[in-house]
Amino acid sequence: MKIKETHKVPQLGEKIRLSDYLPNKFATIPSKKGMKKAIQKKLVKLNGVEAHTGDYLTGGEVIDLLFDNTKRKQKAFKINLDVLYEDSYLAIVYKPAGIVVSGNQKNTLENALSSNLDVSDELDALNQMEAIHRLDYPTSGALLIGKTRNTVVALNKMFEKREIVKTYIAITRGKSEPKGCIESPLKGKSAITNYELIESKQSDKYGQINLVKLEPVTGRRHQLRMHMAEIGTPIMGDQMYGPKGKVVIGNGLFLHALSLSFDHPTTGEKINVSAPRPKKFIKFFDQD
Repeated sequence: MKIKETHKVPQLGEKIRLSDYLPNKFATIPSKKGMKKAIQKKLVKLNGVEAHTGDYLTGGEVIDLLFDNTKRKQKAFKINLDVLYEDSYLAIVYKPAGIVVSGNQKNTLENALSSNLDVSDELDALNQMEAIHRLDYPTSGALLIGKTRNTVVALNKMFEKREIVKTYIAITRGKSEPKGCIESPLKGKSAITNYELIESKQSDKYGQINLVKLEPVTGRRHQLRMHMAEIGTPIMGDQMYGPKGKVVIGNGLFLHALSLSFDHPTTGEKINVSAPRPKKFIKFFDQD
């Protein structure tokens, strides 16, 4: 098998077990648990010979980490995804409404990534690419994907530090203020949403409807849906949080992840990617 990384052991003051020495010595598998699994899978060689966790090191040894060529059984899901951005480290894809991002079932967006994206050629490439955040089943739009271990870690930290700006658009019902900030906690946790009215009109069928830009500062589950319902302007088509008996059924939820903006964690490039609005939005508001 092909060598992925090589490490030469410096002179040591005392004997150290291989399993105790290896953590953080290889960039692609930094953890002790990960290295133990690699040894068990016969992916580690000590001076050219298959290594074992109980081997002792004194200094001067050469340790090779091999590529894992065993293919995991993946649940393939064949759908065509629009790829909005892609490089060796990450991608941004258009998530259609009516599909879950991840889970145990076969028909998830993550299970469709391998047939829509190129495999990374980086040393820490993931066997299965990962969605960095989630969009609800009925929500469409831009979804960020990590293709390497280090990129996933970096992007998750960027989300924690609020260095990734997510912008949504929604169509809501009811009288809306021009702009505002909702800071109501959800399930005991801080939750902050900024909103801005783009356009408002009267509809004979639905009453006042609004095209609204939403920027969640935090990322709680169903945050945008709950916050907009709380201020009396529920998102159109929301069967969970909209007023009973007044839910528009047939076109789904009018919530769309419009754009993602952040500095690329590896290249430093400014990434600003937008996902085209669904046609159902244009039916009510035809502006770009």
